[in-house]
Amino acid sequence: MYDENMIRPMREEVTSMGIGEARTAADVDAAVKQPGTALIFINSVCGCAAGSARPALGMAVQNAVLPDRMISAFAGNDVEAVARARGYFAGFAPSSPSMGLLRDGELVWMLERWQIEGRPAPMLAEIIKDAFNEHCTSKVAA
Repeated sequence: MYDENMIRPMREEVTSMGIGEARTAADVDAAVKQPGTALIFINSVCGCAAGSARPALGMAVQNAVLPDRMISAFAGNDVEAVARARGYFAGFAPSSPSMGLLRDGELVWMLERWQIEGRPAPMLAEIIKDAFNEHCTSKVAA
C-alpha cells in the first residue's frame, strides 16, 4: 500500500472533478447496482495516470452528457474496491489506470492502460466523451 499522504493529491485531483471515492466493495456495488450508468476509474501513481488519464478525465467530465454516477478507486490502496471493480470488468486483464463504463451493472465500454499509455490527454478525453455520448443519457444541468 502507498502512503496515504503521498497519494492524497492524486485522490483529490479526481474528487475535485466531482467523482466520488470507492474504498470498499460495498461502495463499488452501490454505484454499479443502481439503474443507469456508472463510470469506475481505477486511479494509479504511474506516470500515465498523472500525465494522461487524470487530465483526460478532467476534460471529459466537462462533456454535456455524463454517467449517472462516477467513482474512483486507488490501485494499491483501495484493495477491496479495486478487486470488486475488476470483477465487473470481466474479460479484461487487471490494469491501472483504467476506466470502465457500466449500464445497469453490465460493462459497455472499457479503457485499459495499454490504450492510455503514450496518448495525450486531449485525445483520451475525446475517446472518453465519445463513450459518454454513446452510452449515457444524463445531461449536465445548464
